[in-house]
Amino acid sequence: MANVFHPQSYMSTDLNRTKAKTSLWAVPLGRFLFSIIFIMSGLNHFTSGSVSYAASQGIPMADILVPVSGLLALIGGVSVLLGFHARVGAGLLLIFLVPVTILMHNFWAYTDPETAQVQMIHFMKNLAMIGGAILIAFYGAGPISLDHRLGKHTKRQTKE
Repeated sequence: MANVFHPQSYMSTDLNRTKAKTSLWAVPLGRFLFSIIFIMSGLNHFTSGSVSYAASQGIPMADILVPVSGLLALIGGVSVLLGFHARVGAGLLLIFLVPVTILMHNFWAYTDPETAQVQMIHFMKNLAMIGGAILIAFYGAGPISLDHRLGKHTKRQTKE
């Protein structure tokens, strides 16, 4: 049997040690920094400007798809922030990020080098966020979270 490394297997929750205190708060800080972009942009998806921009980029049914994608980003972001069903929230963020990355930041379709460069930066940023969402989907919310408090954290193991 091979064990899959999981941070909860080594994280000390002994609050008497400075290192343990620091490492305990690193995960919720990371969740906050990761999720804030989804919460803020999710709210922005309900504006007429966002719908108009998506329509100008050729997104079909932008008046429906943009608010739906805003809900995915908002619910997923809040879920990760609070650590409440964080794995599900990360899944919602993946459902949001993959099509947005491909459809809205298709840098390969631009002939203007400056516009292509800006879109490539957004594309690469989204790839990094996809990586972060995959990590949260696998590892969960960490020790200071509603999932942990409610006992929804699990150690992942695989059998050979």
